[in-house]
Amino acid sequence: MKVSAVIITYNEERNIARCISSLQEVADEILVVDSFSEDRTQEICEAMGVRFLEHAFEGHVQQKNYATEQARHNFVLSLDADEALSVELARQIMVVKDHHTHDAYRFNRLTNYCGKWIRHCGWYPDTKLRLWDRRKGMWGGQNPHDSVKMQPDTKINHLKGDILHYSFYTVGQHLLQIDKFTTIMAQEKFERGNKVYPLYHFFVKPSFFFLQRYFFRLGFLDGYQGYIVCKNGAFYKFIQYVKLRELYQGKQPN
Repeated sequence: MKVSAVIITYNEERNIARCISSLQEVADEILVVDSFSEDRTQEICEAMGVRFLEHAFEGHVQQKNYATEQARHNFVLSLDADEALSVELARQIMVVKDHHTHDAYRFNRLTNYCGKWIRHCGWYPDTKLRLWDRRKGMWGGQNPHDSVKMQPDTKINHLKGDILHYSFYTVGQHLLQIDKFTTIMAQEKFERGNKVYPLYHFFVKPSFFFLQRYFFRLGFLDGYQGYIVCKNGAFYKFIQYVKLRELYQGKQPN
């Protein structure tokens, strides 16, 4: 079983070397598809000997499907640039390569937020399907929240070990991503005709989200970072519908 590791990038000089290093003993090919980065991403990738292609970004789902199509092998292992394989997960994938029995494989993802591994808040185990036969599945979902969609009756297994996700180094980075992603989400919802119910979407839904993640999903056990994760999650729920409402009013979100 040959595996192509596929990564999409844009200005990932801080993360990309760690991601590539975790894949080097596992993958038969490492392919990076870049959206014309303006930092040292290309330089680092080429120095590490990976295949490097450039392609204009049209959306997370579209870019990942394009990257998957460029792979040389049918089994694709997809990571984001800010992710890496744990040692245990890399070992499990090596076993699968020698004794392959399924069409796709899921892994847990463990996220590091501002220096702390988050094990509650609904952020763990955060299971992701990231190794699959591209002849039987492809990227789908609603931008920017993509996921692999497999054909009916495919055989899927779960492997031990974690994808290590180095999400944000500062709270400010998180807020910038919330602003970016909620703009994308609002546009997607607008095009799908989703409606806004102010009492529910501005008050009930964000409040319930915070209470559920912080108390019932034990976010308080993650300390200060857990509180920020849950609070920003509620804000994400709130602000995407504010932006959607503005689209219906004829305004373009920033």
